[in-house]
Amino acid sequence: MRIALNATRDAGRRATRVLLAERDLTALGLYGYDGSNVADRRTIAIRELTGFDILVTDDADAASAFAGIALDDGIPCVVTAESVEPDLDGRYAAAGLTLLVGSGSVAAIAVSLASHEVARSDEVTSVTMAWTVPGKPLHRGTAAAFPDPVGARWGRIVGRAPTHVEVPVDGEWAGAVATVNGRVGGDRVQRVVGVADNREHLEGIALAAGALAVLAGGFGPGLHRPGDSPEAFLSAALRVGLGVAAFTQ
Repeated sequence: MRIALNATRDAGRRATRVLLAERDLTALGLYGYDGSNVADRRTIAIRELTGFDILVTDDADAASAFAGIALDDGIPCVVTAESVEPDLDGRYAAAGLTLLVGSGSVAAIAVSLASHEVARSDEVTSVTMAWTVPGKPLHRGTAAAFPDPVGARWGRIVGRAPTHVEVPVDGEWAGAVATVNGRVGGDRVQRVVGVADNREHLEGIALAAGALAVLAGGFGPGLHRPGDSPEAFLSAALRVGLGVAAFTQ
């Protein structure tokens, strides 16, 4: 596989290292990124996308522009931005190509963990997902428990149903956790799954996982988010180093 990567932040640069660990990678085109600190014969500086299978970017401000460039070149695109210009969904669908948005964030990992656990349940009674964001820690709010070293924190609800909890933390650590209550085989079950790691590393894993999941055919034509195909996204994330802790009662 040949991947074109536009890296403007640490998340994209971490994704560079993650992708270079893939044996099937034959070329990593550094699109607008010199990669001077990357020593690998498969990396090349590029100015066009000819010959590449996908374009990946962590530039949230220019996501729509990069998605348009990839579409013109007839390849799928993965962006960290949560939204792009509305017409891109229909244009990608008409071209039979995939546009994955919201990849490369800790929130994407939380949503995918929740979606994955919901799919495993015969009946779901409640779903709560929480993720960290950079910021000053709260001293009250909604409790969220992440694996160490993030640990128990206070967050604020930012969604309706299922409950979304955003948890400000300072420092380098980040986490994502999903709690699903329901029934499996007639038994009441609570399943808690979570991750905790360096924030930039998690974002790099999420961005790389989005690209690999799209290349593997995990998402159909048109605009998608990681939670639309949690099995494909999590499978790719686990393959490139995501460590998940789980608890069932």
